[in-house]
Amino acid sequence: MRKLILSVRFYKPKYKFNPESLSYDRIKASFRRIITNILTIVFALFILTFISNLLLSRFYDTPKEKGLKRENEYLKFNIEMINKQLTLMEKALTDIQKRDSNLYRVIFEAEPLPSSIRNAGYGGINKYRNMEGYESSDLIIETSKRVDKLARMVYIQSKSYDELIELARNKEQMYASIPAIQPISNKDLKHTASGWGYRIHPIYKIRKFHYGMDFTASTGTEVHATGDGTVKTASSSLSGYGNCIIIDHGFGYETLYAHLSAYKVREGQKVKRGQVIGFVGNSGLSTAPHLHYEVHVNGQPVNPINYYFNDLTPSEFAKISEISSHYGQTFDYYYFTLKNFINK
Repeated sequence: MRKLILSVRFYKPKYKFNPESLSYDRIKASFRRIITNILTIVFALFILTFISNLLLSRFYDTPKEKGLKRENEYLKFNIEMINKQLTLMEKALTDIQKRDSNLYRVIFEAEPLPSSIRNAGYGGINKYRNMEGYESSDLIIETSKRVDKLARMVYIQSKSYDELIELARNKEQMYASIPAIQPISNKDLKHTASGWGYRIHPIYKIRKFHYGMDFTASTGTEVHATGDGTVKTASSSLSGYGNCIIIDHGFGYETLYAHLSAYKVREGQKVKRGQVIGFVGNSGLSTAPHLHYEVHVNGQPVNPINYYFNDLTPSEFAKISEISSHYGQTFDYYYFTLKNFINK
């Protein structure tokens, strides 16, 4: 029965004429032939199924493919939204950079960061190689480049702000260090004597430039540091200054206090603005007790009258400028002359 079913299903029965019996005898199929027929049919069905699926997949999406396409569209939409946000962030960062260069760094007298540093790109190997070969590769790579560039620019801006913070701290220290008060108490300005410029030297009696400002005061009057700094010199000078103190304020500023009677500080000592550092005297090339005061910037003497801004109002500044502008006079000379006249 089983053989009969196989014969019917997998091959057409064949017959052979028998001359002896004058009849057709049925040819029995071999096992090998049956197996061959089965494999042929299976292979044909496989090819047919494959071709059908190929044709269907070309014109119709499977549920999985539809889901993946929807997901890709959603991701593409999100990347486009990210690009729009990146554009807003780039505009905001550009505004911050402009304020950094044109406002903050101007205030702190610092050079703006060059664009070659702010907009520095990436070199070397292609770090986006793994993103190539996809449908949205161009969009993904471009977005990744923008994110990387923005991240680097934010990092550079962060370092710039760190530098500005340090500049602000130095600026605070600098403001405390710059000479900004008169070296002796002179609220009514009556102690103001000869100022910056040419005058008659009290000893040599010749016209000579006076690189400082003199203040009249009795011996022992307190002398104050005009800014924070470190005592560079506190000794007797051979150059005519007598007992002299020099303070290094940093940032290129130094102040000199000459003709002192005594010191209250030592070399290397830190001092604060307003601190008493010595006392008025008559040492060195001096004919009467007074304080000779100088301000030096980057090694060059400058007019001290421009460094009393913590002490003087505009009207007081004008007054002290007028008093000290008698370039042809000298406090030492006239004091000495007046003293001799009184003694006579």
